[in-house]
Amino acid sequence: MAFFPGISKNLHEFARMNTHREYMNLVASILFLIFSIIIFNSCTDQDTRSNIIYILADDLGYAELGCYGQEKIETPNIDKLAEEGIRFTNFYTGSPVCAPSRCILLTGQHSGHAYIRGNDEVGSRGDVWSYYAMAHDPGLEGQRPLADSIVTIAEKLQETGYRTALFGKWGLGYPGSESTPNKQGFDYFFGYNCQRQAHVLTPLHLWRNEERVHLRNDTIPPRTPLDEDADPYDPTSYAKYDQPDYAPTVIFEDLMRYIDQLGSEPFCVFWESPIPHVPLQAPKKWIDHYVNKFGDEEPYLGDKGYFPTRYPRATYAAMISYLDENVGKLVNLLKEKGLYENTLIMFTSDNGPSYAGGADSDFFDSAKPYRSDRGWGKGSLREGGVKVPLIASWPERITSRTTTNHISSSQDIFPTLCDLGGIEYIRESVDGISFLPTLLAKNKQKEHKHLYWEFPEFGGQQAVRMGNMKVYVDSIHHGKYNIRLYDLETDPLEETDIADIHTEVVSEMKSILIREHKKSFNPRWQFEVLDGM
Repeated sequence: MAFFPGISKNLHEFARMNTHREYMNLVASILFLIFSIIIFNSCTDQDTRSNIIYILADDLGYAELGCYGQEKIETPNIDKLAEEGIRFTNFYTGSPVCAPSRCILLTGQHSGHAYIRGNDEVGSRGDVWSYYAMAHDPGLEGQRPLADSIVTIAEKLQETGYRTALFGKWGLGYPGSESTPNKQGFDYFFGYNCQRQAHVLTPLHLWRNEERVHLRNDTIPPRTPLDEDADPYDPTSYAKYDQPDYAPTVIFEDLMRYIDQLGSEPFCVFWESPIPHVPLQAPKKWIDHYVNKFGDEEPYLGDKGYFPTRYPRATYAAMISYLDENVGKLVNLLKEKGLYENTLIMFTSDNGPSYAGGADSDFFDSAKPYRSDRGWGKGSLREGGVKVPLIASWPERITSRTTTNHISSSQDIFPTLCDLGGIEYIRESVDGISFLPTLLAKNKQKEHKHLYWEFPEFGGQQAVRMGNMKVYVDSIHHGKYNIRLYDLETDPLEETDIADIHTEVVSEMKSILIREHKKSFNPRWQFEVLDGM
């Protein structure tokens, strides 16, 4: 009792004046009271920690939600989240393609420091692009793994008592490697291990933790064409692509079971949906809805990869509306379980919209006001490739119907969630800056001096945004290093190069381009012109 000296002194006085039994009964009562207070405080602290649900769409453009100006695709449930929370107008993904974008999200390091900087299938393993070979050999699935030494936000949350789960697409390490979701901080995982497997939304299997879960689907590899004698205008010609188990549905149903069975512990769920990434596959009720809305259209015959589709525009819109429908179901479940008020829900995308597989970003104006065709959308460090929506809803904590132009990126998620959970981390190990003050409209928000990107694919690219100024460099692997400068306030479409007018800005930006790049361990992701500087 030395740590409670006042109580100890009084107990000794009581013992001198009373019997031993009475003394022991009093000691037991006081100890019970002390431990009850400790346990109560501990439980109270744990119960009041906020839950987190991070929803990551796949290839969803900046303007493909109603609350961001979409006029053709209906997203009432996601729009409702924006209405009840905050909408970011200057949020960027860390990379314009899947794997590095996910790496940056989980590690808080920008693409000049991140371990994964491109999509690397590690072809030395064998025939990694064969759908049949992968079906027989799980070791051919997946992408280059994160190093085991890397700390993810999931690990930080897990260490401090959060239950962590990931549903959807992983893409950061093949089965059996040192980087599967269960080895990188997630207590539970259900979905695709491999990005290439996700090129079919009716796959042969998914993964639950470290085990395959076989589905009722037949083997229909990507790029499987229509039968030679098939009529492309007859919807029944596409029947073979309509398999029993639609992966987004199977994954979402597992997510709902998981949420429904949660106890009192705080949780963090990453829902990384594989849609609207092509192939164009969606539930029939939603396709029919948009066929009625858009009218007849020309079929997509598969000339840009993936699967042919009778109604490509209707199917693409159907995918997004189906995702929106499930967001609504998730919110309703949280409300039924009394979890909604204490849950931060964030909704965003891993990169800009695609131009492949029958996706028609021009028709939907998917990145409005930015361009989203090849060289400007997915795979590009232009605005259309990296600017994405971000919505955050948190009842009673985030002011409803608010908009912020705070410039931020997915590298900021790591420190933001750490600050939310009161979690210590080595600030020098991340490039992100917490935007929790912006969410809560409290304290002064620290601003980025600049945002930096590099992308070793599509010819090699770099970009920096500093205030409203942005430099863009492409064709680096072709021996070129032409720096173009744009004023995003007056020229958001990046059409007018003003580098010759603002030479001092270009000089400052060039030093950032050199300073923020760290040579990658992977030869595929190195820049000869930069690594030699």
